[in-house]
Amino acid sequence: MEAAVFPSPGRAWSRRDILRAGSLSFAASALPAHLDAAAGAARADAVIFLWMAGGVTHIDSFDPKPDAPAEIRGKLGVIPTTLPGVQFCETMPRLARVAHELALVRSYSHDSDDHLLSQVYTLSGHKVAMSDLYTHPNIGSLVAHLHGPRGGLPGYIAVPGTTRPGPPPYNFFRGGWLGAHHAPFCVGGVPAEPDFTVAEKLDNPPSLADEKLQPQSLAAPLELTGDRLDRRAGLREGFDTLLRRLDRQPEVAAQDAGFESALRLARNARIRDAFDLDREAPAVREEYGRTKLGGRCLLARRLVEAGARFVMVDYGYDSDYGNIWDNHNAPTQNHPPIQDMVRRGYHLAGMDRAFAALLTDLKARGMLGRTLVVYLTEFGRTPKINSNGGRDHWGAAGSMFFAGGGTRTGQVIGATNKHAAEPTTRPITPADIAATLYSALGIAPHTIVKDFQGRPRPILERGEVIREVLG
Repeated sequence: MEAAVFPSPGRAWSRRDILRAGSLSFAASALPAHLDAAAGAARADAVIFLWMAGGVTHIDSFDPKPDAPAEIRGKLGVIPTTLPGVQFCETMPRLARVAHELALVRSYSHDSDDHLLSQVYTLSGHKVAMSDLYTHPNIGSLVAHLHGPRGGLPGYIAVPGTTRPGPPPYNFFRGGWLGAHHAPFCVGGVPAEPDFTVAEKLDNPPSLADEKLQPQSLAAPLELTGDRLDRRAGLREGFDTLLRRLDRQPEVAAQDAGFESALRLARNARIRDAFDLDREAPAVREEYGRTKLGGRCLLARRLVEAGARFVMVDYGYDSDYGNIWDNHNAPTQNHPPIQDMVRRGYHLAGMDRAFAALLTDLKARGMLGRTLVVYLTEFGRTPKINSNGGRDHWGAAGSMFFAGGGTRTGQVIGATNKHAAEPTTRPITPADIAATLYSALGIAPHTIVKDFQGRPRPILERGEVIREVLG
């Protein structure tokens, strides 16, 4: 089958067209008619992308090795799951009870131990060099570009979208060659402390947090009525007419698209309510856990329920907790040994609770069948616990999972050796994960689209659909 090319044949889109395609004024019906024919049938119509940046330990979560030497297995035990013969680390009791809802990949692997290279690879599906960290769009950006926004919500939302690996801080939530206006709508805006290492951290910070996730753009001043909003929009249109002939820079286009998104969100009471966690029943809020991660997962469910197409739950580097998953236990880190760290409510204990609640909640509401849930981190951690009690970067092996969205769940895909150091089966790469995600949404993984300069580009250069997941 020949790959689809966007925009439609015979006409190259102007930058203005591309801007409108990225804004909320672009309706799904405006997509090229040959999209479905090129892509195949979609199994899912929404994605919740659980992005845990920093490198989550696979041995202390989904791939324990109880028979390994003590310097590898540590002191943590294992527990049975709802899958016969499959064990998780004792840190995952709630996910163990819903393991039948997972397509767990234990052979996740690639060849980089570098945070920056690995995070770009996992967010985009493209393997890059240091000179290309900002070149490629996020997977969510391409999904939004190809499928458009829905339900009055931006096509790609990051909750909160403030993760910045550092120092110095890098923002990898990018539109890349699609243009800056295809970056996600970040509910957290610009982080107050983009370098998470700057602020002083407590030795044992509290995990409970009442995080405010409603975008500031939705908190309009009381005196700003609907009429005044309309007048401001009209004034903006007047200026926009004057600028129409200018060949604007990408950052200007991004500001314009952000203005249009914020304006439409602010005008829609139903959308404003979707961002308000206080409207959720207290019992549901408790089930997710009153942690930052619990609140972010709950908001993701609310946004998908309201019509959002692609929501990233962003959790990994934090002004209160530091580099949550990057547990070297270096002298500069305020961490206990990793196998004590995992018990904290903002670490694996909180992840276990929030993820299990999300899957259970989606299923109870009849949403899981059409919502693809993907948990991903950039790499695992070293099999051997280091001299400080931590684990270091380990691209060779890690764990991730798919759930919902028409995937074949209730299975473990792949395996690692007796030390969880490398796969003993076919390695699953970030490009394979991206290909599988696209395919689940009805997007051919090697579709060609045009960048903001009109040049054709493949959405993926390599990567194959994981057939065990989609069947």
